[in-house]
Amino acid sequence: MRNLSIRNIKIAIVYAVLVLLSIIFLIPLFWMISTSLKSDEEVMTAPIKWVPSTLRWDNYVKAVEAFPFLLYLRNTVFLTIINTIGTLLTGSLVAYSFAKLKWKGKRLLFAITIATMFIPGHVLVIPTYIVYSKLGWVNTYLPLIIPSWLGGGAFTIFLLRQFFISLPDEIIEAARLDGASELAIFTKIVLPISVPALVTVSIFTVLFVWNDFFGPLIYLHKSELWTLSIGLRSFQQRYTTHWNLLMAASTLMSLPMIVIYFFLQDKIVKGFALKGGSH
Repeated sequence: MRNLSIRNIKIAIVYAVLVLLSIIFLIPLFWMISTSLKSDEEVMTAPIKWVPSTLRWDNYVKAVEAFPFLLYLRNTVFLTIINTIGTLLTGSLVAYSFAKLKWKGKRLLFAITIATMFIPGHVLVIPTYIVYSKLGWVNTYLPLIIPSWLGGGAFTIFLLRQFFISLPDEIIEAARLDGASELAIFTKIVLPISVPALVTVSIFTVLFVWNDFFGPLIYLHKSELWTLSIGLRSFQQRYTTHWNLLMAASTLMSLPMIVIYFFLQDKIVKGFALKGGSH
């Protein structure tokens, strides 16, 4: 009985700490939403007034009308969708090859792929920019799209490979004995039972592309090609004194990702739990 009570106390302490940390991490989000609903005068009050006396919902309308929000939203949605499709398609193919196919040099190439994760991304900025410039891809979406259609990155390949390794070889071998091609095995057997891992990769890809600032900043110089992250930066430079409008625009940009993560967080946990061990 005593051991049980001690265990309950430990669990209660853990939950209390987690709740406290959750509140701490939610404070900036609450401040952003609160500020987005304030008047200009209430934004600068001291001490901070967390709940506005009057909810100024028209701040969101003003923020949307102050810059081409819908255009930047359309560009961002387009890049997010096309990159997610490319990452899932090519990343899963590469990962399946590393996990279940036998070919010469597989271990060496996989080691090289993983090694690229340790290279700082900023080291590659100038060389890749020169390459894309020579190809005439600057001021187009190609530098932001093509990498996702060439495997989707080392982390994606690693995550999916670990999951594919955990799948029973007996199922795949049985399909091969029945005369199924590797493509048929991959599309009809492997992918349907890999939904948790694919959803996890999709969420990470969506979050990265939606919030990506550095890539669009480097390659997109025309304002009509900008994404929300670049457009929001431009908005900030023009409306520095209007924190309520800036926070309204920031809330509109953040809201889709918050909703997606809220509803699919269990899929992320399940994807990592089922990814299996490294071989």
